[in-house]
Amino acid sequence: MERQLNDDTAPAPGVPPAAPGPIGRPGGPAGAPGGAEAQFLRLLLRDAPAVEYERPLVEARARGASPAELAVLEDTKVLALRVRTVLSDRRRRESELTALFETANDLAGMRDLDQVLRAIVDRARNLLGTDTAYLTLRDTVRENGDTVMRVTSGSVSARFQQLRLGPGEGLGGLVAQTALPYVTANYFTDTRFQHTAAIDAGVLDEGLVAILGVPLQLNGRVIGVLFAANRRERPFSHAEVALLGSLATHASIAIDSANLIEGTRAALEELNAVNQRLTEHSGAVERAAEAHDRLTDLVLRGGGVEEVEAAVSAVLGGAVTVHDTSAHGARPADPAVAEALRASQASGRAVRTGSGWAAAAMAGGEPLGAVLLEGVDLDPADQRILERAAMVIALLLVMRRSAGEAENRVRGDLLDAVLDDPARDPDGLRRRAGRLGADLDAEHVVVVAEAPGARPGRLRSAAMHLAETSGGLAGTRAGATVLVLPGPRPAETARKAAAALAAAVNTEVTAGASGPTAGLATFAARFAEARRCLRALVALGRTGEVATSDDLGFLGLLLGGDRDVAGYVDATLGPLVDYDARRGTALVQTLRAYFDSGGSLARAKDVLHVHVNTVAQRLERVGRLIGPDWQEPARALELQLALRLHALLTGGVTDDEGAARP
Repeated sequence: MERQLNDDTAPAPGVPPAAPGPIGRPGGPAGAPGGAEAQFLRLLLRDAPAVEYERPLVEARARGASPAELAVLEDTKVLALRVRTVLSDRRRRESELTALFETANDLAGMRDLDQVLRAIVDRARNLLGTDTAYLTLRDTVRENGDTVMRVTSGSVSARFQQLRLGPGEGLGGLVAQTALPYVTANYFTDTRFQHTAAIDAGVLDEGLVAILGVPLQLNGRVIGVLFAANRRERPFSHAEVALLGSLATHASIAIDSANLIEGTRAALEELNAVNQRLTEHSGAVERAAEAHDRLTDLVLRGGGVEEVEAAVSAVLGGAVTVHDTSAHGARPADPAVAEALRASQASGRAVRTGSGWAAAAMAGGEPLGAVLLEGVDLDPADQRILERAAMVIALLLVMRRSAGEAENRVRGDLLDAVLDDPARDPDGLRRRAGRLGADLDAEHVVVVAEAPGARPGRLRSAAMHLAETSGGLAGTRAGATVLVLPGPRPAETARKAAAALAAAVNTEVTAGASGPTAGLATFAARFAEARRCLRALVALGRTGEVATSDDLGFLGLLLGGDRDVAGYVDATLGPLVDYDARRGTALVQTLRAYFDSGGSLARAKDVLHVHVNTVAQRLERVGRLIGPDWQEPARALELQLALRLHALLTGGVTDDEGAARP
């Protein structure tokens, strides 16, 4: 019966072709009014099931119809069933075409690629009535010919949804490679394509058996594969293959349109972004030009740091603060700001501080200051503006330093004149001091300081700043820093000055002080006394301290005034000093160790790191040179005092055991 239905032209076997003529004429089947043709037409009209087309033959046999009559009825039934099949095919085709048109219309209205792909697989699954439908696209990242699973409908396996098919691998790989549709009623028994462990595992995990795949082609190039699949064995008809192919054609066009729209959208977004960047850049260039003009005008008009602060704040917004980080300037106290400033000094760029920005003002690799901005965030162009402002600040600070150095030279020259020859032109010295804000007739304290670990330039700059701000004088003499500061209390003034210098150079400062002065003629004497106090502190190992002659006790009495300390030492220890100088011995050192050890030979030899007999022999030599009474109490006191003064005069330092280290 099915073979007859599928044959649109062959008559029924053994039955001659029906005689031409209108239905119902003689030669047609006898029976009810209208004849057999009418019965079959009524069956066609109500789309009756195929089994009902047997009823006229059954009824004819029941009433004893002749063989000729039965043959005509059989032939009419076959024709009616053929008509029924043609009508059914046309209705199905019409339904498919309607579905395709609806699909094309739906896809044309979609703009998002993922939405298009989802609609394609859903419509393929519904049109073919399969368990699943899915779609793979070429890998445009690797460009190696692989197709990757992009979207599925009806799938339940995660492994299957992540499949990748190489060229020729699996049914989909074969379709992508050949650009031809392939169908298999049983995937696992089909040997036409290459089976791989990964693909077979995914298909098995999904439970698929029958698979139909058609290529998605665009401009002669396969861009992917559209699949319909069942979880049971079944063949796919040519009509189903053609239907899925038509859907794939619409899908390719829709995918291309979606890609074009997506590309257009991306291009528009990129153009908008570029336009926005150009607008922002133009604004940044305008701000930079405005900042450059304002800063240049400030420098040409002789503006100061405060005017630069106001200009930068007006251009960038936020609060701008300029720090002078030179020897006497105030430095940022916030550790985060200090760290950002160090980073800016190393890189030459503005650095974020957490709540703002910092840019170092540098000149010749030396940090002079910092520009701090709070309250706003900066883009790269605004950061350049802040960096240019820091350069202008550095220029102003260099100019300020140059002016200060010129004034400092004047102060240093005046100090030299006051200390060297105050009687030559006292009135001229007073006038020069008055122009610098100093009154030489008022009481002053003379401070002589040194800081071996400090940079000389930084120490000198700090001293000059201290003198400038206090109405005094400053300079350098014999490698030491000299300050003449107004005030009646030497110890207090010297300690404050030493603390300020130590903070500026970040190391300890040792200072001797003397005062107050009583007119121009006393400055030189106070300087000499302050310098002797400094030498005494160094000789005693009291570095980092500040002292006047009063602070040094009896040593201060000896060091103060015009006492001939060197003559006293020579008269008392001269023979021993001369003998050591001629012979290279250590009699002075041995005598000092002996007295500091309380007259114990054993302790003295430990201090000197020699044998006790050596100590005894040296002391015997001492007695022969300065007299045998050197151990008498009065003579011993004179010797111990002379030894201490000798250490001070020669720069020796007394250690914990009392031995002098030259």
